[in-house]
Amino acid sequence: MDVEFLGGAGEIGRSAVLIDETLLLDYGMDSGNPPSFPVGDADPEAVVVSHGHLDHVGSIPSLLSGDSRPSIHWTPPTYDLTMVLARDTLKLHGGTYDCPFTEAELARVTQVSETHGYREPFEVAGYEITFFDAGHVPGSAHVLVDDGDTRLLYTGDFHTEGQRLLSGTTARPDADVVITESTYADTTRPPREEIEREFAESLRTTIWEGGTVVVPAFAIGRTQEVLCICEEHDLECYVDGMGKRVTELFLREPNRGFLRDPDLLRRAKGNARFVDGRDGQRERIAEQNTVIVTTSGMLHGGPAMTYVPAVRSHPTNKIAMTGYQVEGTPGRELLETGSAEIDGRMLRVSARTEQYDFSAHADREGLLEFLEAYRGCEVLVNHGDRCAAFAEELRSDGFDARAPELGQRLAV
Repeated sequence: MDVEFLGGAGEIGRSAVLIDETLLLDYGMDSGNPPSFPVGDADPEAVVVSHGHLDHVGSIPSLLSGDSRPSIHWTPPTYDLTMVLARDTLKLHGGTYDCPFTEAELARVTQVSETHGYREPFEVAGYEITFFDAGHVPGSAHVLVDDGDTRLLYTGDFHTEGQRLLSGTTARPDADVVITESTYADTTRPPREEIEREFAESLRTTIWEGGTVVVPAFAIGRTQEVLCICEEHDLECYVDGMGKRVTELFLREPNRGFLRDPDLLRRAKGNARFVDGRDGQRERIAEQNTVIVTTSGMLHGGPAMTYVPAVRSHPTNKIAMTGYQVEGTPGRELLETGSAEIDGRMLRVSARTEQYDFSAHADREGLLEFLEAYRGCEVLVNHGDRCAAFAEELRSDGFDARAPELGQRLAV
């Protein structure tokens, strides 16, 4: 089995792995400025997708240009999320170099889409493929590829600790080769319950003091997690941005079956007030003594461009970050300097700024616990900022591990 890394090797973003030039695992984009896309010219017979985040699905419609019509295989939530993200990309960047596909190519996705559940093997391009619950976001999957001689496990992004939406992954299918993500290979987190408790107490304190809390959150997974925490702790909240659509999407059939507790998300939705953004509504909400959950999670767009300037000047208010802030983003700048460029303006923020690690990726302990089941396998480390260092640490612990380079082809 030949494995070629077209993206995600030694980096986070534009994940793409090509097997024997016929089977493509993920095809994402890095949404930086400017964005970047997988390298090489992939023309696969079939595409298998691990989950619906932009760095894993953002370039998929571009595979349907010309006469190419590879079948695309994913879980139902991953298909729905891909379509939401693709339409958003077209809305923001259609017709520019920042968008790698057209409306016509996106329309073709529905013609070649095939959805599958967990632990239901299917045949494609001469391989047997099986999805296993990865515990990352609804519909996320470990992908097991079996050609009859070699069993390759592509972990995708995964989490070993339970979240509100999902239980942590318990799947450890037999494999000869493992391609593992390593996003948080150098991070050890406190227990999830402890982080949630501190977050809820912080929000409640600000509300008691008469302030407003803006919670920038990623639309997929993070927004819904925060809504569930607010419902659990009896905190009223508003939700704005793409997270509204994603929340409704998760509650549709058959996507509900991919949730840990669909009724919890339904109650959380009922506890939240959805914002339509018309007639100065956002400005009025920002003056209230409440919690506002909004995109974008790194403050580089979305309704946060209205809410952050509206609450920035009063130290009673709070901006509570819920995810990692990539270097160079306004969110990172705000955490490090107390100022940020918001919607083209450099703003000094007097409101208190906090950060909470609600990542849906396994931390170092989770990665090591998962990989322990694969001590006798070849381990290829990707999707991380320090892939080579983590691979070296694994080798020192007795693993057969290495970190492929971008564009590299390996025989496994």
